[in-house]
Amino acid sequence: MTKSIMLVGVGGQGTILASKLLTIGLMEAGYDVKMSEIHGMSQRGGSVSSQVRYSKDQVYSPVIEIGGADMIVSFEKVEALRYLKYLKEGGTIVANNYKMESVATITGKAEYKVEEVDKKLKELNAKVINAADKATELGNAKVMNIILLGTVIKGMHLEDIDWEQIIRDNVKEKFIDINIRALHEGMALVS
Repeated sequence: MTKSIMLVGVGGQGTILASKLLTIGLMEAGYDVKMSEIHGMSQRGGSVSSQVRYSKDQVYSPVIEIGGADMIVSFEKVEALRYLKYLKEGGTIVANNYKMESVATITGKAEYKVEEVDKKLKELNAKVINAADKATELGNAKVMNIILLGTVIKGMHLEDIDWEQIIRDNVKEKFIDINIRALHEGMALVS
């Protein structure tokens, strides 16, 4: 059975790195994996999405159909709502309780309605976590993406893969320890 995960966020949050680490770990565990990424104006704070599909059988396409995602992990909370149509019935949403202003909201052309976003996430039974705060507590705000990767690992029951080794093999040496701690923080946030 093919599983499908969407990781969505805003440019600069590490969405693509988290997706690549997830893909590497799944491949090393013997899964057939397909990944696609969309990051248009991501360097300017635009929307970023990665789609990861995996199975012990062959996966033919990296594209997740509308209503086909088992899990959506949102690095910025409004992005969870933007990609909601991809979530399958009974799927899981993990949303980082993080607000990033867009160009439209900064210039006053649009309004970021925090209360409405929070209400909708609650209605959807989304697991809202404070990955940005946890990353800051660990000493490096940039490991927020690895905390969120930890939620994917736990939420999709992928704990048997040697994720610590994946980090050791793919992260600069000076950042290995903090990323491993971030991974475990993320796994602990999802029950």
